[in-house]
Amino acid sequence: MSKSALQIARASYVPKTPQVLNGNVQPKEGAATASVNNQEEIKKLFPNTYGMPIITFEESRGEMGLENPVNVGVILSGGQAPGGHNVIAGIFDGIKRLNSDSRLYGFILGPAGLVNHEYKELTADIIDEYRNTGGFDIIGSGRTKLEEKEQFDKGLEILKKLNIRALVIIGGDDSNTNACVLAEYYKSINAGVQVIGCPKTIDGDLKNGQIETSFGFDTACKVYSEVIGNIQRDCNSARKYWHFIKLMGRSASHIALECALQTQPNICIVSEEVEAKQQSLDDVVNDIATVVLHRAEKGMNFGTVLIPEGLIEFIPAMKALIAELNDFLAHNQAEFDLVRRSGKRDYIIGKLSPKNSEIYASLPETVARQLTLDRDPHGNVQVSLIETEKLLAEMVKTRLDEWKKDGKYSGKFATITHFFGYEGRCAAPSNYDADYCYSLGYTASMLVAAGKTGYMSSVRNTTAPASEWIAGGIPITMMMNMERRHGEMKPVIQKALVKLDGNPFRYFASQREKWAIETDYVYPGPIQYFGPTEVCDQPSRTLKLEQQ
Repeated sequence: MSKSALQIARASYVPKTPQVLNGNVQPKEGAATASVNNQEEIKKLFPNTYGMPIITFEESRGEMGLENPVNVGVILSGGQAPGGHNVIAGIFDGIKRLNSDSRLYGFILGPAGLVNHEYKELTADIIDEYRNTGGFDIIGSGRTKLEEKEQFDKGLEILKKLNIRALVIIGGDDSNTNACVLAEYYKSINAGVQVIGCPKTIDGDLKNGQIETSFGFDTACKVYSEVIGNIQRDCNSARKYWHFIKLMGRSASHIALECALQTQPNICIVSEEVEAKQQSLDDVVNDIATVVLHRAEKGMNFGTVLIPEGLIEFIPAMKALIAELNDFLAHNQAEFDLVRRSGKRDYIIGKLSPKNSEIYASLPETVARQLTLDRDPHGNVQVSLIETEKLLAEMVKTRLDEWKKDGKYSGKFATITHFFGYEGRCAAPSNYDADYCYSLGYTASMLVAAGKTGYMSSVRNTTAPASEWIAGGIPITMMMNMERRHGEMKPVIQKALVKLDGNPFRYFASQREKWAIETDYVYPGPIQYFGPTEVCDQPSRTLKLEQQ
């Protein structure tokens, strides 16, 4: 395999690791308190791993190491995110430092590799080939959910065969939910296998007091912001198009907000605000059309609109419709599949409650059909398949045509739509993500050495120099909440939404009226890997504002 220019250029570069990881580290435990709802139910479901303390590592004197080697397995689960290879490199270096005879095994194509006993040993030659690279191709990823006892037992067979003492699952909220369930089961049967999670998702919705950010978010937002900046440069050059840009983020608007902070578009919709204000789809359309009108009055018939992927689910009326659709299809999917395509719309209209039936009937044919497409593995509508950017562009045009007839609007309105998603998932990690991911992996190896299970690797204070980063672990049960999935209440990690009273949104809100009318675009350009720290090693704007 040939090395990329980036790999060659950074071949001698070793990601900075927190000082607390450089010596013989000892866990320092602190009280863990529940922070989400339904804790009594969570406690019943996880009696062996509930209520464990938060852990931080402190540097101590003496030689670091384990008398016996430790074999560790690793799984990449869910969608790709920049930096995953560095997490694995951090685990590898950590366990090798503990004992040079330790071994790391990667399970192929996600959790399915554990169940199907498909794996490969990750040796130094393999690891070195993938340091600081994007993607998950070192072992591949998958979305198989680990939910059934049969899966757990099948996985345990290969773990025992390879003498694997700990399993690290690198994934988002659903994948770490799987890690929590697996840790509980293995602890309940005294399997002798620890389970550790690592926080991954470009969506940025896996974070809390101990998890500052999920890895990949920083890189993905910088990639998207570069392209948005390019579009805005073109927009400001041609001065004849409105660009409607949908960005990844099914359950939260973190990506859209971060990209807005980096590029200063004319409009950025934040789903959480739409929900808080109880806005309808018509309200959202009116807001966009009003900005278009005001810019047209100044002779500016161009602009940019950033749209979070999950917007539809945050519009209260649409959210209620989707919830009923999810429940209905969870129990009637087979019957629905037998209905002819031409009759599916009428079939759904006849099965929903009167209010939701009316809303569904009012939707354009394409959107109505997209709402009933195959669900994701967790039973939810695949909102990435709903072309919200095209829907809003069409509806704004219709509104402006109405205003033109009334003499209220006299501008020109032409649109171009975009969806940026996969473009950001496998990029070469930014310096921040490269360092953060390596540290998360190294911390995971320390949690293994400390004998912990049911923990998520945590590295905090990452806006400070790396020597001041704080490493440790947080019990995954602390993040669990009961939510409805496939029509049933199940324990899942609570997603972190944009806080409307938080510093990132408050700063955005203080600037957006100016950005709306003036052309204040910022063109970030490509990710910088070499040069002054203030240029190359900066974390996301969101994280910096949150840490102020």
